[in-house]
Amino acid sequence: MNDLDNYIDNFQGTIPLIISVSHGGVKKFREIPNRKKGILGIDKKTINLAHELIENIKNLYNDLSGKIEYPSFVISNVHRSKIDLNRPKSEAFDKNSKLAESIYNFYHGKISEFISFNLRSFNWSLLIDIHGFEKNKRPEGYRDVELILGTSNMKSMYSTPLPKKDWKKSFRGKIIKNFNKLNIPIAPGSHLRKEYVLTGGFITTQYGASKIPNSQTLQIEFSDRVRIYDEDLKMLVLKILAQLVYEEIMESRNII
Repeated sequence: MNDLDNYIDNFQGTIPLIISVSHGGVKKFREIPNRKKGILGIDKKTINLAHELIENIKNLYNDLSGKIEYPSFVISNVHRSKIDLNRPKSEAFDKNSKLAESIYNFYHGKISEFISFNLRSFNWSLLIDIHGFEKNKRPEGYRDVELILGTSNMKSMYSTPLPKKDWKKSFRGKIIKNFNKLNIPIAPGSHLRKEYVLTGGFITTQYGASKIPNSQTLQIEFSDRVRIYDEDLKMLVLKILAQLVYEEIMESRNII
């Protein structure tokens, strides 16, 4: 066991999917100094949600193909007040803490390792970076949504610019289409009202296709209603996402 495994849960999967959770950790390890500035609050229940998504994907593979398949994951147990793993190193932790730096390097090293494995094994990799937002903290006047997709204006999905007319054919577009069908509000999704859009943070841009060919990254922000307050909605959201991920992976292998 690595000395840093207590801080970061990680697992090498069997399909070209990586789940990342950088802001869900609840442990305020005393040996790590507090950060002095920046957002310090966590994205509550994102770790639980990530594990439930993983279980949905595993069960779907078993039901549809009879195989035991599972994604890779990199999940931080460290509270965001100690380390913000979705920031450049210069902003992520107290620069005097060697332990914090080691944890940061370990987290990002695992993401890089799993992407490299996927590219060698499948010639393609998809990373879903899971975050959360509180609906009552959205700026006034914006459309009420349950999920927000961030792709750095599709730069994290494609190494060369994709014409806007083709965006709906992308994995992001398929997610938006399916959630709109079920009247589950999702952003981006409406050109008629102001959208509360988060384009994606450091992880999304750092490991996306504009920097690593064939490595696609997608940030998904889940509302507190999905993560905490509405179990039925959460189950439906995760079921849909698992199905779409499965189809995208099968299509990447030219099976569908």
